[in-house]
This record gives sequence, structure tokens and C-alpha cells, in this order.
Amino acid sequence: MRLLTLRISDGTGTGTVAVRQDGDTLTEIDGFSDVGVLLQDPAWATIAEAANGATHAYDGADLAAVVPSPGKIICVGHNYRNHIKEMGREIPEYPTLFAKYQESLIGPNDDLALPQESDTVDWEAELAVVIGKKGRRISEADAADHIAGYSVLNDISMRDYQFRTIQWLQGKTWEKSTPFGPALVTKDEFSAGPLMTSAVDGEIQQQTPTGDLVFTPEFLVSYISTIITLNPGDVIATGTPGGVGHAQNPKRYLQEGQLLVTTIEGLGQLNNRVVKEA
Repeated sequence: MRLLTLRISDGTGTGTVAVRQDGDTLTEIDGFSDVGVLLQDPAWATIAEAANGATHAYDGADLAAVVPSPGKIICVGHNYRNHIKEMGREIPEYPTLFAKYQESLIGPNDDLALPQESDTVDWEAELAVVIGKKGRRISEADAADHIAGYSVLNDISMRDYQFRTIQWLQGKTWEKSTPFGPALVTKDEFSAGPLMTSAVDGEIQQQTPTGDLVFTPEFLVSYISTIITLNPGDVIATGTPGGVGHAQNPKRYLQEGQLLVTTIEGLGQLNNRVVKEA
């Protein structure tokens, strides 16, 4: 099952609604303003499957970030061996964790804000895990039961700000910088393994199977839930593979007007035009 958050206009303004995608058709899931709100209901999967609300064409749909307001966005650094190597690091014993905030999220086709303050804006294609069931100290064996599904995210990084200190947060959570979507694909229809790519103006920069992780989604759910309770709608961004612009020689960064395309086979594609922030 594929679940999305659709922006709609009702004459008084623009809101959002959770929808189920069936081929080229989006069906509203009445009573739920977005996928994150839907996931708060323990019966979310049954409700989504039975939905028969108003329908919309997928082609041309105005999509928001699939979970627009997650309670937590927890990101993982150094989780693909080829990226660890290109950044000159050692394979970590434990996950490197940092956070993003919901203000950083944009929809799968929204413009990506290039800030005035940074000219070292880099791409990082990532597999995102979306939590569907609350849990604390979840065992790795039980972790899959707490995963609602998977999506595509790009952890856009302002490298100059990221490396100002040993703490990465300030380079990772700029407003309107993190495309996320287009859909939450439930775990029965996807498992880590398919190819993930990022491309800038059609030139492939990253291309690695999502299964080539140091720490698996299940391990990450277990590890993070040891530290803090994971709630429905929380997001874990599982790290990026090799091919980031910062590691190239010469270094390459996003420029105004470029198109960044991020794809994971079986999950979908993000298409984000880079636009200078006013």
C-alpha cells in the first residue's frame, strides 16, 4: 500500500489530506489531514485500505512531505561503507545520530531553498524509515513490527555550517531544505535492497543498493528506542552512500536552477529544483 499527503484547496485556503495511491488514482482517507495523523490510529492500515473518499489524479498532484510534521526526525551518519571511505572515516562501532526539525521538510516536487548564507549545499540520498507503532527498548527481532513503511529523503547538507563545530546539527536542518516522499510504502511491499540514486541535472552522483547499510533499519529502530520512545510518524533517515559533492575533487555543490532527482526503486522519486532563498 502507498500512502501520501496531498495538498488541496477548498476555497478558504490550502490544507492537506491523507490519500491512498492506486495506480494513477489518489483516494482521500476521510478524517485524516496527513499520513502522520493517520499513523496515530492503531488501525491505520485497515482504515487506509477501506478508504473510499474523493478521488484525485496522481499526475500533477500537489504533494506535501509524506509525514509533514513528525514528532522526531532522527538521522544517521556514516552508515554506508563507500561514503565512510570517501569521507576518510573508520567503520563505526555505534550509529552516529543527529536530528532534523519539521521546518526543514519539503514535498517531493517542491523547490529546494538555497540559502543566502551558504554556497556549499550538498546532496545526500537516503532511505527513510517511518514508525507505525509506539515502542521503547524494542528488540531487534521485534523492530519490524514497529515500522509502518519506507520513503525517500534527501538529507541536504550545508557543509560549511556542518563542519564549523564537531556537532553537525547546524548544517543539517535548514528551513525548506529536505525533500521527503512521495509516498510511505508499507513494509509488506518493500524491503531494503533496491538501488538508490541521486542525480543533478541528469548526471548521476550516487548509486548504491539500499541494503548496503552498516546498521540495518531494524537495528536502528532497536538502538534508538533504547534511548527514547519512538512514536507513530517518527522518521529515521538511515544515511547516505558515496558520491556526495563534498567528497569529489574538485568539490561540487548545488547551484541555483539545477534539478536534484532522488530515486529509490520501488519507493518513488523526488524532483526538486534549486531556487535561491529570498
